[in-house]
Amino acid sequence: MADDPYKTLGVARDATDKQIRTAFLKLAKTSHPDLNPGDARAEERFKAINAAHDLLGDPERRARFDRGEIDAAGQERPQPGPHFYRDHAEGPAGAHYRPDFAAGDFAADSGEDLGDILAGLFRAGGGHPRAGGDRHYSLAVPFLDAVRGTTQRLVLPDGASLEVRIPAGLQSGQVLRLRGKGAPSHHPGQPPGDALIEVTILPHPIFRREGRDIHLDLPISIAEAVLGARVSVPTIEGKVSMAIPPGAETGTRLRLRGRGVPAAGAHPAGDAFATLRIMRGPNDPGLAAFLAGRTDAPQWNPRAGLEEAS
Repeated sequence: MADDPYKTLGVARDATDKQIRTAFLKLAKTSHPDLNPGDARAEERFKAINAAHDLLGDPERRARFDRGEIDAAGQERPQPGPHFYRDHAEGPAGAHYRPDFAAGDFAADSGEDLGDILAGLFRAGGGHPRAGGDRHYSLAVPFLDAVRGTTQRLVLPDGASLEVRIPAGLQSGQVLRLRGKGAPSHHPGQPPGDALIEVTILPHPIFRREGRDIHLDLPISIAEAVLGARVSVPTIEGKVSMAIPPGAETGTRLRLRGRGVPAAGAHPAGDAFATLRIMRGPNDPGLAAFLAGRTDAPQWNPRAGLEEAS
């Protein structure tokens, strides 16, 4: 039997949808299999976290779980009700099926007609064949996989799995639909429902995404900033060479055209932006002595703007 999904995510039973999503994202970042290669326990934790969010992240399924209609694995629980066959058989309506019941007594017996009985017996299905229901899942996708596109396996709560195609440029919150991969229909000849997969993109230690552009902070040395240099810059497709102009300052943003999210459909490729961060580096006695002894340095106040604004 699956664990209590509230305990799995570490949230209270009255937690808001935002609190549930926040708890899921926090746990997914530490337990995702891609971040814990070869760790079977982490993989099991992630399966449990994903299953709990699949249930509680869907308002309708969460409400059904809270009412006791489905269990922690999302399976239906037997529900007592007035429209079960035994209730009809043992109640007044059941008289119609006992050996001593006469057809002429139908209307006089209880005022019910055949339509009333069938409506009671088939109330759950509305009397009309229909397709199976949709099933909702959550999938955490590594940053680079979402940007480049890939195929990822989604492990379901029951141990089965689905192959999910991740299109290039996918963003957090988007929902992928796998037709025919939902719940089977209870009516012969009717198709199953769909699997609806909400995607969460895991953060990257270097890259940030804004629209179709990719941003990163690029550390450079004092010498590279003053004199200029050609340095190696990481991008989502590998390292490229970029020129640092002489006199660059922290906060200077340099563009690498076409190095952002790849083109897809009507969307052109994005750009990559490297924001320079000048780093002092290890202690350098020679540099300190040079600066202390220099007498021809131009005099200027780097905080002048702050003083004028105060």
